[in-house]
Amino acid sequence: MLDPLTYHSALSERNASAAMAAIWSPQRKFSTWRRLWLALAEAEKELGLAITDEQIAQLRDHLDDVNYERAGEFEKKLRHDVMAHVHALGEQAPSAKPIIHLGATSQYVNCNTEMLQIRDALELVAAKLASGIDQLAKFAWEHRTLATLAFTHLQPAQPTTVGRRAAQWAYDLTLGLEEIEYRLGTLRLRGAKGTTGTQASFLSLFGGDTPESHRKCLELDRLIARKLNWPADRVHVITSQTYPRVVDGLVVSSLAAVAAAAAKFATDVRLLAHRKEVEEPFEADQIGSSAMPYKRNPMRCERICGLCRFVIGLTQTPFVTAAEQWMERTLDDSSTRRLSLPEPFLALDGALDILINVTSGLVVYPKRIAANLAAELPFMASENLMMAAVSRGADRQEVHELIRRHAQTAAQRVKEEGAENDLLERLAKEKVFAGVDLGAAMTRGEFVGRAPKQVEEFIQQVVEPIRQRYRGRLMQSVDLKV
Repeated sequence: MLDPLTYHSALSERNASAAMAAIWSPQRKFSTWRRLWLALAEAEKELGLAITDEQIAQLRDHLDDVNYERAGEFEKKLRHDVMAHVHALGEQAPSAKPIIHLGATSQYVNCNTEMLQIRDALELVAAKLASGIDQLAKFAWEHRTLATLAFTHLQPAQPTTVGRRAAQWAYDLTLGLEEIEYRLGTLRLRGAKGTTGTQASFLSLFGGDTPESHRKCLELDRLIARKLNWPADRVHVITSQTYPRVVDGLVVSSLAAVAAAAAKFATDVRLLAHRKEVEEPFEADQIGSSAMPYKRNPMRCERICGLCRFVIGLTQTPFVTAAEQWMERTLDDSSTRRLSLPEPFLALDGALDILINVTSGLVVYPKRIAANLAAELPFMASENLMMAAVSRGADRQEVHELIRRHAQTAAQRVKEEGAENDLLERLAKEKVFAGVDLGAAMTRGEFVGRAPKQVEEFIQQVVEPIRQRYRGRLMQSVDLKV
């Protein structure tokens, strides 16, 4: 049980997955710092600095056994988290202590670690997005021909199909996936650039202002990247003390694009639940309301919307941080980035888990859908009826006015009296419709256009390549914490 007297983040305790929480955990952060110090020492040794095999071995022996208690004691004394961990590692690896962090600044470990975390977190988001797309595509295929009322301005419009609407939700998510994949392709390590980005400390270590020393400075970045399993050609050419902070804003904006697509899906499901047409999964023992026992609130989709709203709202902070960095860097970025980097990932991760859970268990009520459509279908058929009358010699403008008057009257009766839609009965009494098969004009399949075919085309052209790219990583279901 958690300490009830201490605040705990709802992101990690209620929403984010263990995998995403691990990426942003202290263990991941500080063990990566140690891997960066090892990579730096190995690269410096390979480039000619006097670093021994024993020093390298000691660093390698202590990559994961971070002594947090000693690091905390050092930080309380030194008021510097990086130097606290340098000293803590130095106690465990005494032979290596003189060369830990040699030539580096704090942002060597901070920035490069964060970029590795961002990469892994984006890859996890991408896999979950692909899973949600896959689930929605299955749902779209199953219901591709089930006609349903469409809405524009939240008013009844030309019918679509349940599957076609789901394909639209999935397509929005594929655009988000494209954005995440693009952002992954733009990420670059900071590398080893020194205090203000000039690599002055490394130039000095390698012998001063000579062509060979300059070559070694460039090679240092490439060696470190390779040791971290990062493409050597994807390291920032120049930085200040940090990598450009605008990168954080771009990353969070990519997450916000996904959040918008996920929230759109969840909002539509909430609206459809109100119409009793489609619902999210509802478990046998689940309680919808503490006061109203009959309630089946769409709480999962409401959680998706709430978490996504939080993600979208976080886009401002990293851009403000980037805008307010003075000269080569100010430390006011540190405290805010401890929140503004992990939290949008944790929140979106939780939202995507819920999305996968919902899409894998959506409940459809075809009879209610048919009844709702039937109530509006006479209005939807008005253009077909008009064309049928014109084909028999009627004046198009006169028929349009005739249908308009009867439609307005029928609609008014529905709204004021709760009566059935009697538009067809009214039109059947008009001479211009004599001989017109009003029933045939009401065939639902004629009103959904290419919707079923569009679902097939979307799955073939867009979803199948995603399924191929993420084969072996697609999640069929997710068990939620709450």
